[in-house]
Amino acid sequence: MTELPQSDRASTAGDEDLTTTWRALWTETSEAIGHRQHARWMCEVASSTESDEFLQSLDKAPAVRMVSHLDAMIARYCTGEPLQYVLGRWAFRGLDLAVDERVLIPRPETEIVAEAALKIALGFDVERTIVDLGTGSGAIGLALADELPLNGTSIWLTDASSDALDVARANLAGIGRAALNVQIALGSWFDALPANVVADVIVSNPPYVADGSPELEPVVEAWEPASALFAGPDGLDDIRTIIGGAFTRLRSGGWLILEIGHDQGPVVQQLLATHKFTESEIRKDLNGQDRIALAQRT
Repeated sequence: MTELPQSDRASTAGDEDLTTTWRALWTETSEAIGHRQHARWMCEVASSTESDEFLQSLDKAPAVRMVSHLDAMIARYCTGEPLQYVLGRWAFRGLDLAVDERVLIPRPETEIVAEAALKIALGFDVERTIVDLGTGSGAIGLALADELPLNGTSIWLTDASSDALDVARANLAGIGRAALNVQIALGSWFDALPANVVADVIVSNPPYVADGSPELEPVVEAWEPASALFAGPDGLDDIRTIIGGAFTRLRSGGWLILEIGHDQGPVVQQLLATHKFTESEIRKDLNGQDRIALAQRT
């Protein structure tokens, strides 16, 4: 379906469109993009409503600015831009995170990483310091801040990209009181942290795709930041750096938790053993593929 010109859909005399309803726009958007659920999410964003509230407003007339916003989202979606960037937000463990081309799109695999980090962090009864290296949108670290006890929790978010940290700061404002427990630092891996920061949990979803990998989906390569995806000929450059510096940044009994590529488990375990981590484990994701490396400083 060709996008309808605004003059056919919205009155330009005022702020309200008297010629259509959200029910009609939802149908039009579904036909334009070929996906009814995605169309609903786009209409919800354009109308600044959520779920049940949107359904209750189906027979209401939208404002002209809302129709313009929806048209712009349709145009972007039809160029192949990922839905998450078109919407400008995506859910992650109960958080509604702002996302755009400056950061990776949060994924279910990373939610499993956050869950593993949460369970371990909860094992530190009184106080716990967590470092989320290469935080991007802030997904892992902010989810932990949101779900851990307010008292005794300290969380550091780091990234080498100032653009990514701008997104993380925007998301930090959305977690309420827990934001008081979070500090943000710019820099490459451990260089971003003050020298006196020693963690109970270090968690990271680092770049782990090999340069030129044929397994990477074209839409991911085309839209998501290359600096957050690629890590050298074997995809392990950044993982090597993190493992190499983690032992001295962990307290005794502290844990390192990494998201890894599906074929990197054995090599990562070998790297961990080389750098004094005598106990390590590789866990699988929802598809049964290696995805999380865990190691404890004992």
